[in-house]
Amino acid sequence: MRNKRLGPVIGAAVVVALAAGGGIAWAVRSGSDKPAATPIVPAPPSASTVPTSPPPPPGADITGPLDLVLVGVDTRVSIPGWEPHADAIMLLHVEPGLDAAYLYSIPRDTRVPVPGHGTRKITEAMSLGSRVAGSKEPDVGKGYELLTRALSGYTGIKEFQAGAILNFGGLARLTDQLGGVDLVIDQTVKSRHRKPDGSLRPLRGGDYIGPQAVYQKGRRHLVGWQAIDYARQRYGLPDGDYDRQRHQRQLVTALLAKALEQGLPTDPDKVDQLIGALGDTLVYLGGREPVEYAYALRDLSPEKITRVSLPGNGVGRGSGYLGERLTAEGRGFLKAVAQDKAAAYLASHPKLVDK
Repeated sequence: MRNKRLGPVIGAAVVVALAAGGGIAWAVRSGSDKPAATPIVPAPPSASTVPTSPPPPPGADITGPLDLVLVGVDTRVSIPGWEPHADAIMLLHVEPGLDAAYLYSIPRDTRVPVPGHGTRKITEAMSLGSRVAGSKEPDVGKGYELLTRALSGYTGIKEFQAGAILNFGGLARLTDQLGGVDLVIDQTVKSRHRKPDGSLRPLRGGDYIGPQAVYQKGRRHLVGWQAIDYARQRYGLPDGDYDRQRHQRQLVTALLAKALEQGLPTDPDKVDQLIGALGDTLVYLGGREPVEYAYALRDLSPEKITRVSLPGNGVGRGSGYLGERLTAEGRGFLKAVAQDKAAAYLASHPKLVDK
């Protein structure tokens, strides 16, 4: 598995991500970090060696099913050596024909077996895996590796073909680079973190004070800071983190729609513009080049992505909270995905589909 810091562009590709966050389908493109080889000047082609047709585009050979991981992290870059937690975990399952997909979230506090660390909240898998003996600097790639091992054990999905990790700042910049995003907000959401003008609310006595940004129900156009602020709220919502997960999935598909509207997956110049905008706020991990997935999933529009809510509830010991667990219905969907039977499962469990 390769670990590259890349400049990404949103498109029908690798990450559908806030994550958040992240997510995310991000079509990601980068230059090679390998030293350039001495160029070889080819001999002039003879008539018999001139190709009669162009070669297939990179990624034309990719087939499904595909399972991609989209992770959003709060990197807290102001704190040296901060270990990244997986604050948002979204999985994208693409069917064998690459003509339909399912976007669903694993609650960050879900208690799962983490290899080598017992049963923990899955958000901790990335931070535990990122630790490097003898170093104070975390390794995000190692954190991702342990996270995906924990996800495989919990979901039954044997392999994740690629993943992307994006922090809050990167997702906000991506949104702004696309000119903002149009969202249908399904419930009124009040921000704990931002004032109406986007400035931070001050923290006093363990809570934030002052006027709050409010996101009213209905179709709204949001700029970068608003989109991320809306998608990260959970306090004061009826279903807390489960509502937040749904809002994150809404944001991902809305960003995908905006990217496709602008023709980004097939426009190298626009891709280059986003490369400069995001810098190193995204880490891509996978076996094939991101641009190959971008081509393979070029026709996967938002209308072909089914957003799925997995129900769960809290678990504890006595009065102490330990984390979350999915219901039998939610675990059943994970089993169906691992067996590539998601469509049939949702047909018999339609309430899992986001409205």
